Amino acid sequence: MKHLRSLFSVPVLSIFVLAVSVRVMYNRVVANGYYPLHDSQTYQAIALNILQEHCYCYLPHLSTVDRAPLWPLLIAAIYSVFGEHDIMVRLLLSLVGAGTCVLVYYFVRDLFGSRMGLIAGLAATVYPFLFIYDGWLYSESLYIFLLFAFCYALFRLQRTARPSRGLMLLSGILLGLVSLTRPNGLIILGLFIAWAMVLGIAKVQTWRTLLQSVVLITLITLVIILPWTIRNYVVTHALVPIATGDGKVLIGAYNDKVDDPNPQDRQYYQQYLGTWLKPEEVAPQLVKQFPTNCSGSCEVARDSAYKAAALKWIGSHLDKLPQVFALHAAYLWQITSSEADFPFNRFPDRIYSKLTIDLMELYTPLIFLLAAIGLIVTLRRWRELLFIYSMIALTFVQCVALYGFARFRAPIEPMLLVLAAGAVWWMVTRLLKRRTGVERTVPVPVLEKIS
Repeated sequence: MKHLRSLFSVPVLSIFVLAVSVRVMYNRVVANGYYPLHDSQTYQAIALNILQEHCYCYLPHLSTVDRAPLWPLLIAAIYSVFGEHDIMVRLLLSLVGAGTCVLVYYFVRDLFGSRMGLIAGLAATVYPFLFIYDGWLYSESLYIFLLFAFCYALFRLQRTARPSRGLMLLSGILLGLVSLTRPNGLIILGLFIAWAMVLGIAKVQTWRTLLQSVVLITLITLVIILPWTIRNYVVTHALVPIATGDGKVLIGAYNDKVDDPNPQDRQYYQQYLGTWLKPEEVAPQLVKQFPTNCSGSCEVARDSAYKAAALKWIGSHLDKLPQVFALHAAYLWQITSSEADFPFNRFPDRIYSKLTIDLMELYTPLIFLLAAIGLIVTLRRWRELLFIYSMIALTFVQCVALYGFARFRAPIEPMLLVLAAGAVWWMVTRLLKRRTGVERTVPVPVLEKIS
């Protein structure tokens, strides 16, 4: 009952309602007329084939292993109930994004108090790099929510005096769903095990409790993803735990055109320097070796060929890697996004699209600055924030190794808000201490006795 009352408290309801309102308004005025393109079109095509062909396929009757399954399955479920209207999916994402804002409130409240939690939750409702992901059909919003919920579950599990099987069960389910949303979700399982070992060495929790957590959460995660891994093996006769895609990412990030375009291509490719291009643009001859209806085992072979070509380029251009890595690191912290499928980029002439970009340019640098300060001033509480620190570090390393883009920062956006709240809490605490100290040093006036 206590937890139920917490869900319907005034701060939680205020944050949730405001967050939903912001996201619905964004979908109505900025994303009005949106329709799926690029990756969102791929997700929708798979969802429609699930419904119409009863096949997890991008092309009809050709099974694919190129995308993680949870997001297309969720789109298919929504379409089966409400019809093929992408606005219904985006409205669901608005609820998911609002849920992320509520989680920010809970996390900050537990760390820095109710007032800071309310401030952080309200700040999250209007933070552009949270609500813009609720206006298209990509998997970012779902991934952000599930990953941050997993972080919060671990945080609560760490704080419990006794081992909580319920929190362990919830953590395992969340990590399994995270893994089915993006292929790199499995890396987080390794990060979680490393986190538990550090807590054991630091004697934050007993080894027995940590061992129970690691075993139970790992088993639940593996049980959730195992059926999909078996399905992929039946389709490809190869071990594909979630999906392919590493090769496509690598070859698009490591090639001559992205690193140092020819003079005749410089104007076109300059905007992609150090980022990513489609394999068709950087390795057309290699792409032609595979059929356009490539699926199943063909996708596995194609991804392996892409990866081999990218690794060959890396091996022969070691001297250029520092520059490429530096660009990847810098692009990760872009304060706006040139992602073509964002509604504010697709409809740039709309006044609310311009206002969204203006809000990004004003709001995002402030969050970055406060998060950087928060990272420093919360180090004394590293035991409570260790997993968040680790997730930020992992995301940074992945982006440097693959390629940097504002969208790849999406999983850690709510974590940056937590650190930013930590900076504000530290400033307010110091201000109050200084004011209290001044008051104590002011001499008390003595009234002279009137004779």
